[in-house]
Amino acid sequence: MPYTLLDSTRTPYPSPAPGALGGHRRLRIYGRLDCPAALRALARGHTYAAQRVFFADEQTAIAAGYRPCAVCLRERYLEWKRARPQAPPA
Repeated sequence: MPYTLLDSTRTPYPSPAPGALGGHRRLRIYGRLDCPAALRALARGHTYAAQRVFFADEQTAIAAGYRPCAVCLRERYLEWKRARPQAPPA
């Protein structure tokens, strides 16, 4: 059974292997497949599962414009947050 993953341009493609990371299409967040936050959202139902995407690796997720999850990839998230330009004071 082929799996559907996203490439660096956010184009879906079939893969014989499952993705190493999951993500949320609308929020543009990626994280581990066992992320507690994602598992809670999936358990609640709603539309989270419909927005779920998968990546072969972290480099592809980043290239596709996704950011690390603040729950399961806390250190990477904090690095990402520090690297973002600061918004000017209002």
